[in-house]
Amino acid sequence: MAEGTWEKLSQVAVLGAEYDSPERQPHPKCLERTRVNLLKFIYELSDKREKSQIIWLHGTAGVGKSAVAFTVAERMKGLMMTETTKIETRLAGTFFFSRKHTQRSTAGHFFVTLAYQLGINFPDVKNDVSRAIRENHAVLDSRKSLRAQMNALFRRPLWHLKSSLRKCPPPVFVVDALDECERNAVADLISLLGEALRDPELPVFHILLTSRLEEHIREAMRREEMRTLVYEIPVNTSGEGVAGTISLDGEDVDNDIYILLQHSFMKLRSRRPDFPRPTADNLARLANRAGRRFIVASTMMKFVDDGYNDPRDRLELMLELTNELLPGTEVYELYNRILSTCSNPDRAYQHLSIVAALADPLLISQISKLLGPGRNCDVETTLKQLRSFMDIPADSSHPVNIYHSSIRDYASDFSNCSLHGLQPIPPHSLLADSSFRLMVRDMPK
Repeated sequence: MAEGTWEKLSQVAVLGAEYDSPERQPHPKCLERTRVNLLKFIYELSDKREKSQIIWLHGTAGVGKSAVAFTVAERMKGLMMTETTKIETRLAGTFFFSRKHTQRSTAGHFFVTLAYQLGINFPDVKNDVSRAIRENHAVLDSRKSLRAQMNALFRRPLWHLKSSLRKCPPPVFVVDALDECERNAVADLISLLGEALRDPELPVFHILLTSRLEEHIREAMRREEMRTLVYEIPVNTSGEGVAGTISLDGEDVDNDIYILLQHSFMKLRSRRPDFPRPTADNLARLANRAGRRFIVASTMMKFVDDGYNDPRDRLELMLELTNELLPGTEVYELYNRILSTCSNPDRAYQHLSIVAALADPLLISQISKLLGPGRNCDVETTLKQLRSFMDIPADSSHPVNIYHSSIRDYASDFSNCSLHGLQPIPPHSLLADSSFRLMVRDMPK
């Protein structure tokens, strides 16, 4: 009976929301010798046993929040709860939100997914979780009360662990990109997590939570009842024995981006020995153009090393980018430049905006079908010119995925694109027309 219940839970849990899910590949990760101070600070906070807390890491798009979240999750997965344990690790569960996937953009699957991971990591709570589901099957319904799910699937198993974890370091949950969760559920989700963190009947645990600094998240995090629970980063650490400020875009990031570029060019030269080693001046110029945003540096390298064009020519194009950019616009200027290199920028922007607007990723063949008959070659050819923006799997049975949420922001508002002469159709209108055409075509005659 318990096994049957657990099987139901495994079918409802969103496995793609786990930090190391294949659905999330390529996984962003902090390179060795980067983010040293920030990661050290987070690890020190996560070791504290006095009280449970949310470690809230916030910043603008493209500064590397998801890479930090993945790196912390991976480290916690490698730390055992005790020296003798064979299964239980410090990583209690992860949920990486994403607007690219329907089930990862809502709160309805959040506690269900964490309960499944808790049971895998701490087998002792499996029976508790199974019993809660048998008592009320509705807790698996994503449309049901978040509070009921939290009490049955989160609080209850954690309560069961209190005595066994008494002398252990705190377990850690990692929640990434909360800003990609449906807006109307965020405040309730934060409030419920706050209740669990305050509960004296639960073991001490920590939640690393990342997001953009959006107003609805800020308001929920800074409510009176949350103030003592939330440790906010960026933070001034001068009063805590460490000089300076710990943040995602401080001065130390310049060196981190330089290291990222060095690493990327080393990988390129391992495949292309004829490619000359970039000069220190070229690396410094590229790092400067990145504006302390990892997504800019990463996209530059995807453009240079796309596997189809001469990387020397592509590098020259990147070096020609102006560095007189307003803070926060660097990535859009870069996206404009990449689009301008496509054989048909208008078509490329149209296809990019369509892929970015999809509720769930589709195969190239499905995108072609959606856009109309005879478009397969057109779509595939165009998308392959957009490899800097999206993952085009070699295996056609896997869907096309955009690399970063800033690409969706860019493509969802035509005013972000400064290329002249483009006349795109709004992607949602085009998708609606295409869907209607397919429905009419498939209607019984």
